[in-house]
Amino acid sequence: MRRLSVVIVAWLLLESLAPLRAAAEGFGPFPVRNFQAVQQLVLNLPGDRAAVLKPGALDLRVELANTATIANDQGPPTQVTMKYETLRSGLFLRYGVAERLEVALEVPVLYRYQGFMNGLINATERATVGVSPQRQALKNTNYAFNVTSNGRTIMNGADGAVGLGDSTLMAKYQLVSESATAPAISVRAAIKLPTGDANQFFGSGSPDFGLGLAAEKKVADRWILYANLNGVVPTGRIAGLALQPVVSGMTAVEYLWSENFSLTLHFDYYSSPFRGTGADFFDKGVTEVAAGFSYRIRPHLLWQVYGVENVDFITGSAADFTLSTVVTYRFES
Repeated sequence: MRRLSVVIVAWLLLESLAPLRAAAEGFGPFPVRNFQAVQQLVLNLPGDRAAVLKPGALDLRVELANTATIANDQGPPTQVTMKYETLRSGLFLRYGVAERLEVALEVPVLYRYQGFMNGLINATERATVGVSPQRQALKNTNYAFNVTSNGRTIMNGADGAVGLGDSTLMAKYQLVSESATAPAISVRAAIKLPTGDANQFFGSGSPDFGLGLAAEKKVADRWILYANLNGVVPTGRIAGLALQPVVSGMTAVEYLWSENFSLTLHFDYYSSPFRGTGADFFDKGVTEVAAGFSYRIRPHLLWQVYGVENVDFITGSAADFTLSTVVTYRFES
């Protein structure tokens, strides 16, 4: 009986990963955003496709993203010392309202702690490009979260802190349907609600407003291209620092191995909401690559895993590394 069970499981796995036999629909880009410790307090529109849900369909998505932060920026007038990890647990609801319109709500919970990825990151850096200067400087530090400006502490986060983050309301309207020659194009709008604890730096304490475009195009039986372009207008201040409008962009390519399995690669850019602080960690934008897979476990159940790594087009600002897993269940009438 046990051998039969093993054979059945192996057959189901091989069947799901079998080469593509017919045209399959892509799973879309990963819901990547700027996970940088401070810049993420401003509204981030996650990576998304242009296609919208069918009327009456509901997506329930749960995401766990663990981000390692390391910074040792001692340039005047702002000094930044950070070494910790953040577990971001996001609950995302998306509903198809009409033929071309969907609405969504995301509610995150943040947990800041010493983390578990430090040893793995150290080993990887040692075997490749060498241990970063920041990690070398903070090798004897287990946890740090401190920012000073002109000798005054403006940020200080406790180890083990947990709390609700800022929630986001979103809507997406499909302007153009995909054709043989034209990509699908949608417009997106978002409002960030200040539900997070600004004193613990789990939120900004003020609403933000965003607008963006999403496009996608199938270019062959197995390849789909995605692109996002977003603009965000933040309000208020963070730790007394003024905020400026933010621009972000994403390009992604998805390879459909089968109807149930695909591989996806991203390139993402985020400008910084801060300016003139004197610290690269605040002032510089972020460039990152993300890579992972999507696997449809059942017809309405999707599992995705991806990692995000900073690249050196811009240095001194990005989060060190993010590992995320996403599970989405779709209810359809």
